[in-house]
Amino acid sequence: VPDPDSYMLAPWQPELAVLQCDIHVEGEPWPYTPRLILKSMLDKARQRGLIYMAGCEAEYFLVRRGSEGGIELADPLDQADAPCYDAKGLTRMYDHLSTASKYMNQLGWANYANDHEDANGQFEQNFRYADALTTADRLIFFRYMIHTLAHRAGMAATFMPKPFGNLTGSGLHLHSSLWDAQTGAELFAGPGDPRGLGLSPLAYHYIGGLIAHGPAMAAVTCPTVNSYKRFGVGTPQSGATWAPAYATYGGNNRTQMLRIPESGRVENRGCDGSANPYLALAVQLAAGLDGIDRGLDPGEPNRDNLHTMTPEMVASRGIKALPPTLLHAADELVTDDVLREALGKTRDGDYIDYYAQVKRDEFRAWHSAVSGWEVSRYLTLF
Repeated sequence: VPDPDSYMLAPWQPELAVLQCDIHVEGEPWPYTPRLILKSMLDKARQRGLIYMAGCEAEYFLVRRGSEGGIELADPLDQADAPCYDAKGLTRMYDHLSTASKYMNQLGWANYANDHEDANGQFEQNFRYADALTTADRLIFFRYMIHTLAHRAGMAATFMPKPFGNLTGSGLHLHSSLWDAQTGAELFAGPGDPRGLGLSPLAYHYIGGLIAHGPAMAAVTCPTVNSYKRFGVGTPQSGATWAPAYATYGGNNRTQMLRIPESGRVENRGCDGSANPYLALAVQLAAGLDGIDRGLDPGEPNRDNLHTMTPEMVASRGIKALPPTLLHAADELVTDDVLREALGKTRDGDYIDYYAQVKRDEFRAWHSAVSGWEVSRYLTLF
């Protein structure tokens, strides 16, 4: 069933209209549909008088197929040791980036940033936040548009979390806040915040929920085996630390899952480019509302570089680690009753069990494949 509110024209092919649809089978909503799952959670928020607002930062690589079938950077000159915000690498891809920017503005999305990211060949283009459903719809179309523009230029774009082992991975940073449905007032801003982050008590309870459910959410926000190669403790090329390893929060600190870039919103860095935005926003909202319902206090913000702390130091502070693999994440997910309720039921049981089984099967398929690394390391050793 097409949603007329999602109607838009493809800027590069104006005779092509695009609409997002909600799947129905035999006249009934299909319970496996991620968009319907998010809409259900948004309805629950609205019943409380809340509107869920969201923004996103989608990172991607521009690549080409190599002569031997592998992938290589689309720009062979993009070889700087610290390429983040590199003007030369950015301007060499100006035609692609400026076209995408122009199209976003034509669509009314208010593109406000285009930059070269931490890895060679990696870029980020951002558009203004909106209600969560609109943002998810736009992200789906944004990916399609970036793939199309790259293909037309003889390249390929990938939002894969970790396409290169030696380069920083691609995240999908989700920014969120709750607003009053009647007055339109932002509810996360707190001018007198004693913790110095400009947040309201409601926002801190929301953060408490995200931290409490962080390990379980990972199966949805980081849904592939490749996702967990982006996570981890370490230092990428630029010397910065961009991907989280622990379910913590703080100010301008990129070593943790939740960052507070400014008053009134929360950035979840524990999400990557392979995530389905409808499901990711649905479980994040469910976790946050649970934190509000239970009045969860996330404690004092973390101000330390978690990547320089030993596991013993982290554990002594009661900090939760994010799952190390997709299998661990799936196991965490099925034990979470709040996310179980949020994801709803299918015709055969709970959606969460169906989803977790798909992810376990994916992990087993990956685990059973013998990689070139294994052959190179072990073939003549034993």
